[in-house]
Amino acid sequence: MRQGDMRTMPDVRTHEKSAMPLSQPLAESLRPSETADFVGQPHLKDRIQALLDSPRLPSLLLFGPPGCGKSTLALLLAKARGRNVLRLSAPEVGLQQLRRQLSGVDVLVLDELHRFSKAQQDFFLPLLENGDITMLATTTENPSFSVTRQLLSRLHVLRLRPLSKTDLITLGQRGTARAGIDLSPDVLDFLSSMAHGDGRTLLNLVEHAAALPEDKRHLDGVRQSMPEALTRHDKDGDSHYELASALIKSIRGSDPDAALYYLACLLEGGEDPRFVCRRLILSASEDIGLADPHALPLAVACQQAVEFVGMPEGYIPLAETVVYLALSKKSNAAYAAYHNALREVKTNGPQAVPLHLRNATTRLHKEWGYGETYKYPHNFPGAWVEQDYLPPEVASKRYYQPKDQGEEPRLAAWWRSLHQDEPDSPNKNS
Repeated sequence: MRQGDMRTMPDVRTHEKSAMPLSQPLAESLRPSETADFVGQPHLKDRIQALLDSPRLPSLLLFGPPGCGKSTLALLLAKARGRNVLRLSAPEVGLQQLRRQLSGVDVLVLDELHRFSKAQQDFFLPLLENGDITMLATTTENPSFSVTRQLLSRLHVLRLRPLSKTDLITLGQRGTARAGIDLSPDVLDFLSSMAHGDGRTLLNLVEHAAALPEDKRHLDGVRQSMPEALTRHDKDGDSHYELASALIKSIRGSDPDAALYYLACLLEGGEDPRFVCRRLILSASEDIGLADPHALPLAVACQQAVEFVGMPEGYIPLAETVVYLALSKKSNAAYAAYHNALREVKTNGPQAVPLHLRNATTRLHKEWGYGETYKYPHNFPGAWVEQDYLPPEVASKRYYQPKDQGEEPRLAAWWRSLHQDEPDSPNKNS
């Protein structure tokens, strides 16, 4: 038997129809026992075969969205190569229990590696370094952020993608055969669309359809019976950040319809409204800024309102704020000005504060001239007096460049009048 054969896993062929009542979830009963039955990830086909044919299986990290086959692929590889395989889920086991269970284990299949803390992940470093075990771990979170650099350097990363619609329909056909029901192609097509690349969700929907009376298993009947949980997204995975990014970019692009759509996707998907509020506060500062100084107070008030009224009614102030931000004039001048100043500091380092701006808190400070020539602006007409505030080395630089949007020209008019003879360059005379 070649290494790629999976006959050591006692299971029936997943594509065979069975009218037997299911004793476990459909997704689990259809877990393939042979690589030939594995659905999806065509971009990894050659890599998977190379792993099966190689003399030694390296430790792997399988990264991808829920329901794309991470655990299934890990189990197939483990059973093909390991005599003693242990499968655990990080949320269900502590390190003390793990130490006891690892005795005699060749391959550890560890689901949800990201649920271990950074300190807990260090436990695996000597085991992988010495080759005591092969670890096949899975995660839905970007490993660059959820896995320590030391552990990541000891793992080969395989990135899995959401299942295609064709893959999902194939799974759906296997699921209906196993459940002993018939679903029309248009129903399977609908369920596959609603699963959004998640094979587990697709099979759960097939189970849901199988539980319906036979006369309700047509397209309209299935559509009307869809569970509310169908709209939930993985708020710890990539979709969490993709939807948040789309929301902010829609606000930046002044498209209230798109912004409301992505807000609804986030909230109906179970997103923490506090996360949304934080993004809106940042958007009000970064993208709107002084073009509409009311945007930031409104975003902060929205956060307070959502905390006060809670969900689901919290969508009301959130929707109002999203529309207001999308309709507001935009200016990133303050945001850009900070980065201009930051670039200066990173390039040339911080310069010494001019003596007249330093506080003379001791006798020695006074002797050294701290604060000696400082001019207190409120002692002068208009509460302004010409005076240098920047260190001499950067005194000619201008980091803030007001934009002609909304309220910013009015707010900056007086400031502009003070510098009307100077060119509008953030790197003047640099």
